[in-house]
Amino acid sequence: MSEEREREIIQSFIGFSDRLVDDFDVLDLTIQLAEDCTRLLDVAAAGLLLADAAGVLHLLAATSEHARKLEVFQLQREEGPCLDCFRTGRRVSVADISTEVERWPRFVATAEQEGFASVHAIPMLLRDQVLGALGLFGSTPGELSDDDANLAQALAHVASIAILHQNHALTSSSLLPGLQSAVASRGTLEVAKGVLAELLGVEMDDAFARLRSYARTHDQRLTEVARLVVSGEPSARSELLTELSRPSTSENARTRRTR
Repeated sequence: MSEEREREIIQSFIGFSDRLVDDFDVLDLTIQLAEDCTRLLDVAAAGLLLADAAGVLHLLAATSEHARKLEVFQLQREEGPCLDCFRTGRRVSVADISTEVERWPRFVATAEQEGFASVHAIPMLLRDQVLGALGLFGSTPGELSDDDANLAQALAHVASIAILHQNHALTSSSLLPGLQSAVASRGTLEVAKGVLAELLGVEMDDAFARLRSYARTHDQRLTEVARLVVSGEPSARSELLTELSRPSTSENARTRRTR
């Protein structure tokens, strides 16, 4: 392992541990988990599905529009590796999805259409309870190395602890209030991305990169920035949209293309 990658891994775990002693937004944390996976692992994109107290899965994060579409497809069609991972609590790893047509016929077709050739699903666990699934998508066929699989599971474990800590109790049922808020925030974020993409004539991924970069630069929660774009006070909203229209706002985020 290179020293640079080792430093990046350490910084990722420090970031999650910092959230345990501070107030944070569940949506922000899940987006950070997905971002860290694409940065640290040999995958092209990542997505996160988290279950509410009734066991219903919700999409909270995806690092590209292609990954978002594929995760939503799994939820709508009730078919795919992330669904199997959630149901069994076990990792699902497929080096070449073209070999799984009989298992997931509709998923395989959609995954290939979105540009993915391999998929790995990591369970979000708390003891024997399955909280959700972390999907890792590759643009070329290939196994996930043991080191990468273990790192992905470790990141998922830390994120699970942080989410439950935020809700003040180590039970899956405690996720419901925080998750409801996160799901609502996710909806607002999607609307904000659409508004920004339409106004600026940019792709959805670029719209998200601008929102994310602005939130980080100004030390604000992403959900707060999204709400201001969607329904903020007119003068404040106008000022924000002007700022987001400047290329400098997102130039550092363009290489990441995360959602």
